[in-house]
Amino acid sequence: MPLKHIKSKLNRNSIFALLILGVILVTALSAYGLGYQAGTAKPVNISVEELSSIEQPAESEPKADFSIFWEVWNELKEKHPGFDTVDKKDLVYGAVKGLTEALGDPNTIFFKPEDSQRFSEDISGHFTGIGIEIDVKNGQLVVIAPLAGSPGEKAGLLPGDAIVAIDGESTLNTSIDEAVKKIRGPRGSSVVLTIRSNGQAANKDVTIVRDNIEVPSIQSKIIEDNLLYIRIYNFSANTPILFYSEMFKYAFTKINGVVLDLRNNPGGFLDVGIDAAGWFIGEDKLVVTELFSSGEKEEFYSSGSGIFDNIPMVVLVNKGSASASEILAGAIKFHRGAKLVGTQTFGKGTVQQLDYLTGGSSIKVTVANWLLPDGNLIEGLGITPDVIVEQGEEDILDGTDAQLQKATQVLKESL
Repeated sequence: MPLKHIKSKLNRNSIFALLILGVILVTALSAYGLGYQAGTAKPVNISVEELSSIEQPAESEPKADFSIFWEVWNELKEKHPGFDTVDKKDLVYGAVKGLTEALGDPNTIFFKPEDSQRFSEDISGHFTGIGIEIDVKNGQLVVIAPLAGSPGEKAGLLPGDAIVAIDGESTLNTSIDEAVKKIRGPRGSSVVLTIRSNGQAANKDVTIVRDNIEVPSIQSKIIEDNLLYIRIYNFSANTPILFYSEMFKYAFTKINGVVLDLRNNPGGFLDVGIDAAGWFIGEDKLVVTELFSSGEKEEFYSSGSGIFDNIPMVVLVNKGSASASEILAGAIKFHRGAKLVGTQTFGKGTVQQLDYLTGGSSIKVTVANWLLPDGNLIEGLGITPDVIVEQGEEDILDGTDAQLQKATQVLKESL
């Protein structure tokens, strides 16, 4: 769910929601939103103290009948013994949360002030948790990707793992926001995830100790035959400057080809992903199209130096590649004809907009789907690599990277 970061808005697209679970990196890093569209505050005309005013929709919209709200409110006020002990703001926030959940979209979430603040902190890339990104797919809470070196990765969590329970509580019908709250916690504390891995019938309990999470962004090195290996872990606000800083190391190095590794990259800010496309395909190329429910479309084009646009390259992807990383991989494949190596990508193709509301609360709402340059919809489908290479658990345990080895071979054959 790419987050849109439009200038001062949050989109530079799912809030790195690394908490995000959805794409929310659970810190659980939750979700990267690469796809967020930062919005402006949109006050709601409700006086929590008096609860006397609820603004109706415009005349052209069907009017909402709030009488049932007040009936329930009065029933609770008159009969429930705990009514007066609960902050009235929390009652209103609970009602608003129900409004968003009624849409059945796990990526549309209302944040009350304290949750909104935590979500904003997540965007900075600093967390206390287990360092995985999670989402809901086909009604099941799943791991999109663990962060490199995170407690989640060290515990053996893999992209596609289903999270069946958290501390013994079933995740059935659990929203991303609720899951994040349960998974996150103080450094040094532990959480038990009940996991069902792909192809496995039995569940297993995995105990993970929470820690401070520093989200990496860029890693690079020269590998065999002067091939440059670049790994982008996410598309955070500082990715562009880190990229140029990293590439400066190779200013006087002959580069014969580039292996771009987007595996387990859950996304980030949409405009950062678009900026990144310019590094590899040059400027003024269609990167992604947003398709709104109204049928309107908005196209986004690359800009930038095109530093690698004439150098042969391959792209590594897997089921942990989601959102903005899928956008980038699809654009490079379309415009450069570069081969994708690895496994099917996640299929995260929705855009969320973050709007700040009165009193410090906020709402993250799905506003569009995105299309690749070839017109294909990615949501729920993902991208199929040109060369499929599975990465078994045995390979991970013994340090063998069969996918990188194959990508290197494919690239060398094209030189």
